[in-house]
Amino acid sequence: MPHLVILFTPQLERETDMSALCRKLADTMLQVRDESGAPVFPTGGTRVLAYPAAHHATTDGSGDHAFCYFNLRMGRGRSADVHRRCGEMLVDTARTHLAPLLASRPIGLTLQVDEGPEVFDGKFGNLHPLFQKKD
Repeated sequence: MPHLVILFTPQLERETDMSALCRKLADTMLQVRDESGAPVFPTGGTRVLAYPAAHHATTDGSGDHAFCYFNLRMGRGRSADVHRRCGEMLVDTARTHLAPLLASRPIGLTLQVDEGPEVFDGKFGNLHPLFQKKD
């Protein structure tokens, strides 16, 4: 954790660089600090994944309306201020990246921040050690 999952209507893949958006959002997540100035998210746990929706219905079907849903899931224990600040930073990053689309087409955008609880949270990869500080 944290994982930011993006679901989007498929036409957006032709109209913007979704990989670049993922990178920008991950970089934004790594910039978030808590009240004491410490990073909120571990580098090795930060992930942004984007998927075009194979099946979708948007608005009333009267036009080529696009949609992008961002869901950030993080572990428990962060303050409401951190949730809000992180959400605002991600919205700003997405809004900047998607500005050309917003100027040229109808597109709905939603970003939600969710926090645990986890029923089971098995972490068994080997990414975290790559980013541990060496003594």
